[in-house]
Amino acid sequence: MLDLYVCLRPVRWYRGVPSPVHHPEDVDMVIFRENTEDIYAGVEFKAGSAAAKQLVAWLQNKQMGKRIRWSEDVSLGIKPVSKEGTMRLVDDAIRWALKYNRRSVTIVHKGNVMKHTEGAFCKWAYEMAKTKYRKDIVTERESLILGNYDAGIKSEVDNAKLLEPGFDLMTADHKSRVLAEIKETIDNLWARMGDGVWRTKLLVKDRIMDITLQQVLTRGAEFDVIATMNLNGDYLSDALAAQVGGIGIAPGGNINYQTGHAIFEATHGTAPKYANKDVVNPGSVILSGEMMLRHLGWHTAANLIIQAMDKTIADKTVTYDFERQMEGAKKVKCSEFGKLLVSNMVLDGDP
Repeated sequence: MLDLYVCLRPVRWYRGVPSPVHHPEDVDMVIFRENTEDIYAGVEFKAGSAAAKQLVAWLQNKQMGKRIRWSEDVSLGIKPVSKEGTMRLVDDAIRWALKYNRRSVTIVHKGNVMKHTEGAFCKWAYEMAKTKYRKDIVTERESLILGNYDAGIKSEVDNAKLLEPGFDLMTADHKSRVLAEIKETIDNLWARMGDGVWRTKLLVKDRIMDITLQQVLTRGAEFDVIATMNLNGDYLSDALAAQVGGIGIAPGGNINYQTGHAIFEATHGTAPKYANKDVVNPGSVILSGEMMLRHLGWHTAANLIIQAMDKTIADKTVTYDFERQMEGAKKVKCSEFGKLLVSNMVLDGDP
């Protein structure tokens, strides 16, 4: 009803939180997950249903059903990815990154396999970045080309060999496209981004989804703001939460930046077996409140919550989920943790 097309998932580590990785402090990422499209749109056809059989027959008639191996009893799902939906999400991600002085925006996709859906998402994302934010951004490939030129590599062929290590093995057509890309980048960007100026711009890059799940573990500091589709964002945000203490402190917001409408909620859902026991970690819902305050422009209040969360956890006064993993920690109730947060909110020296 509200078209809350951005699922905003900030993920960061708080001092003292137990983590399964060696450097959880490298995790400080904000995920812009498209909320209305992809497989999660729910356009599915149950195996054996008349609709599924009709769709399979139509695909076979159009010579597009050859890869459906078991056509008699097969479920199907439709994966809508639109240019409009992609561009408004990436627009918001870049604008947010510029507003909060972030270093990069990474487009995460599986376009090497799903070329006309996730591949299109990546293509449209770059189109948005280079069309609307040309003065503020530099793409990763542009940065490599400009960096080579900065280093004195003036020959387009030599630049190409550094940009593409397999350049000498490429077809003539592929070589010409790479050389044209290098010439266009130098001709269009060097005058205003040369001599290292490109280093001051927001870096826009892309990564394949599966390698992203590896690199957020091994090279987390290389990721900042992430723009991705619904299913990828679901997997990625929960995997990142595990690196910084779990979904107990993973906040979330569902936002339409065009209208301002937003709903903020804990990402973990309900836990009926813990109801009325005063034991669970309230961090996720409290940090979702912090997101709401920031969305409203109440940055001082939002900063106080972050400050209090950081200090309370660092003091090792935590709920059972953290206490059982932290050496020397003191277990407190949910309500007690909340009171400690309030006591640790200090503004200009005054509680």
